[in-house]
Amino acid sequence: MNKLWIVTFETFLRQVKSWSFVMLVLGPFLMFALTIGAGYVGASGADNSDSIAVISSNKQLKDSFVKANKDDVKANISDKKTAIKKMNKGNLAGYLVLKTDAKKVTAKYYGTNSLDSSLKSKINSFLLTSQQQLNFANAKLSKTQSQSLQQQPKLTEKIQKKTGTANLAKIISFWITVIMVYMILITYTSITSQEIASEKGTKIMEIIFSSTTAVKYFLGKIFGVLLVILTQILVYLVGGWGAYVFAEHSSLTKSFINDYQSLITSVLHNLLSVNLVYLLLGVVIYTILAAFCGALVAKVEDASKAAQPVIMLNLVAFFITFPFQNNVDSIFAKILSYVPFFSSYFMPLRLINNNASGLEVTISLLILLVSIVLLAMYIGKIYQGLMLQTDDSSFWKRFKRGISYSK
Repeated sequence: MNKLWIVTFETFLRQVKSWSFVMLVLGPFLMFALTIGAGYVGASGADNSDSIAVISSNKQLKDSFVKANKDDVKANISDKKTAIKKMNKGNLAGYLVLKTDAKKVTAKYYGTNSLDSSLKSKINSFLLTSQQQLNFANAKLSKTQSQSLQQQPKLTEKIQKKTGTANLAKIISFWITVIMVYMILITYTSITSQEIASEKGTKIMEIIFSSTTAVKYFLGKIFGVLLVILTQILVYLVGGWGAYVFAEHSSLTKSFINDYQSLITSVLHNLLSVNLVYLLLGVVIYTILAAFCGALVAKVEDASKAAQPVIMLNLVAFFITFPFQNNVDSIFAKILSYVPFFSSYFMPLRLINNNASGLEVTISLLILLVSIVLLAMYIGKIYQGLMLQTDDSSFWKRFKRGISYSK
């Protein structure tokens, strides 16, 4: 058993130390950092050319407007001369002059272009509110009368669960899930098949098989790759949580997170569920098959070709899910959600659309687990016969020899 874990950790450490793994893990976070950084640079470097200045002799009136519209206002400009200079240089869209007397609140805008409709609406809303406050003060109403006049109408929305955000969340969850499964499968099937194929026919394999069984060595390789996969998923979960917390508090993304909170919550619920188990088990069974393909190559030079059969199977499973995105009730989709190599795509698709019961998920997972164990044990049994073949014979001849060696 010690030799099994030695092979496991040696495989794990060799993979996590490689630059390809580091870039694979850090790639999404680097893209996120570059996107956020570019957004900050763009926001700070634009010099607020779409912003306006507010000029007013009434400091309270000006401060109220700036506080309510701080994203549209350049608060550090307080005089008309500076505002005109900035506007002529193209660093300011215009300036707003606010005035008030005992009876009326007025505003006059000076700019190079007409006011944006959104900003115009905000200014009108501010003027209306300020004018009402002035009217109430002039009318000298009692507290009860003032409260009665300030009553506002109320609009509520009731969205059906099967429409709107729910449907959009399903679509986003579907694409994230299938692309994530596809990319991780492609990566690790290539890594595993090339690692196995690179050892093909080497003298070191004869020494290894004389000191430990082929089954232990093969399982050690698979467990090592499995630990690498778990490490990557754990880094993605922790890093993704950190990125989400950052986005919640960042001035650049906070408003977006708040506006789409329910959508983001629904998508995260679909992703951080039993779908992660299907992702993990799907990678495991494809990795075992990739190891088998790597052991079947004729020589070390063919290592780059070893993963092609597994990649083609993964491509078929990936593309075949598309027609069933909106047709999960199809008997074909239901059958494939139980078939190993396809269930990692189709059962998450059914779960996202609330089309699978707990019993169906349990049966599908049991079939997948049993298939993984049986496939691993069988390939481990014939692994020595496959790896020690060095002749440039056909695929079927090498396969038959491997089987006969295990008897």
